[in-house]
Amino acid sequence: MHIEEHVVTGAKIILSYATAAGAGLYSLKLAANAVREAGIGGLAARSAAATALVFGFFEVLPHYPVGVSEVHLNLGSTLMLLFGAGPAAIGLALGLLVQGLFFAPFDLPQYGMNMTTLLVPLFAIHALAKRIIPAQTAYADLNYGQVLALSVAFQGGVVAWVAFWAIYGQGSGAANLTAVASFGAAYMLVVLLEPLVDLVVLAGAKKLRGLAGTGLVTRRLHSAGV
Repeated sequence: MHIEEHVVTGAKIILSYATAAGAGLYSLKLAANAVREAGIGGLAARSAAATALVFGFFEVLPHYPVGVSEVHLNLGSTLMLLFGAGPAAIGLALGLLVQGLFFAPFDLPQYGMNMTTLLVPLFAIHALAKRIIPAQTAYADLNYGQVLALSVAFQGGVVAWVAFWAIYGQGSGAANLTAVASFGAAYMLVVLLEPLVDLVVLAGAKKLRGLAGTGLVTRRLHSAGV
């Protein structure tokens, strides 16, 4: 979902700084919640793991340019279910930054847009999880329908933000709308895969209940109502 260089230019790019700043501040709030749950060490360990995974998602896994952006397997819901929203947000932001600094410096001017595009949908599924997952259900016990709902919400949010940036930067001409539509159609194919990845990861988590209480994963992964 890396926004292409030509999509938002000039003074318009200032908006991305504002949205990224807001997303960063809310990430700090979620990070503070993680510190209360597992301490500074737990936050640091989870954030480091999430950052490494995000970097792998972006740089190692296949990714293809389509329309106004690129199709990546971001696995935002997987990160949240494993590490919690705060560490997942830090991992997405830092993984994106590391990739830009060392492998894709041409993406750095778009960093604010890309950060916003990933973090706001993450915040949305964090709120959605509270509504659709009963308090007595640990994340490791989720069913396909629940993880599909989270995946659709996250990936749909990413597509919506990419569409916003494209139309904000280039207008609503037919060519631009076609490029946005082609990206959205390709990107939503990720929804077919992400829930399956989530279920595999959660099935593995059930067998690793020894991680509970270590601070390396969110407590809610193995414990209900936390």
